[in-house]
Amino acid sequence: MSEAEFLSAYDPEAFPRPSLAVDLVLLGLREGRPAVLLRRREAHPQAGRWALPGGFVGIEEGIEAAARRVLAEKAGIACAHLEQLYTFGAPDRDPRMRIVTVAHLALLPEDAFAEALDRERALTAAIVEVAWAGEAGGPVAALSLREKEPLPLAFDHAEILAMAILRLRGKLDWSEVGFALLPERFTLRQLQDVHEGILGHPLNKPAFRRRMLDRGWLEATGEREAGASFRPAELYRFKRPRPSQEA
Repeated sequence: MSEAEFLSAYDPEAFPRPSLAVDLVLLGLREGRPAVLLRRREAHPQAGRWALPGGFVGIEEGIEAAARRVLAEKAGIACAHLEQLYTFGAPDRDPRMRIVTVAHLALLPEDAFAEALDRERALTAAIVEVAWAGEAGGPVAALSLREKEPLPLAFDHAEILAMAILRLRGKLDWSEVGFALLPERFTLRQLQDVHEGILGHPLNKPAFRRRMLDRGWLEATGEREAGASFRPAELYRFKRPRPSQEA
């Protein structure tokens, strides 16, 4: 039997086929802490719970293309640092049917995070409460921005969110990924704020600045921040292509 004959006789219904989806962790910083954009589910299953923006992958659609489509359709964001995070495929993760989701992490600078909130009224911002230190891993909670009350998350989205924090903490110090959370021009204080917000603890200011400058990642712009009450801080830019351009 030739391959053409085999394929013509092959029955794709002979085996159960799970559905494939993508879910996006849209992460930024609010109040010096990690924050995520969520949507409240209006329909069953788990109506009323808060979920990461997501959707099914089309039958002829690539996974990254699906993630970028969801990013545009449900958050109004055309360009952001986007990376594949992890595949979640527990058989009972969705009560409707067997659904495997490929979670993605999208990092948003403060202005992009705020613009998404203003543009998409269905989105709400939640603080990510992380109870564990370093890369220990464990559960996280999503807290309402104003009341700081826990928001019930749908499906396994708390697990996805915890994986995003773990991944980001693990690569923050040795990679350039943290720059995706900053504007094009930034101060060293802003850079340290990003690292402290993600890591969840303060850093030694002189040691941090020396480490960042020694790595050759920063280029002085010759400009200083505007509107400062005291001596304006020097502005820097990231020297190599920004993570959002590499994704």
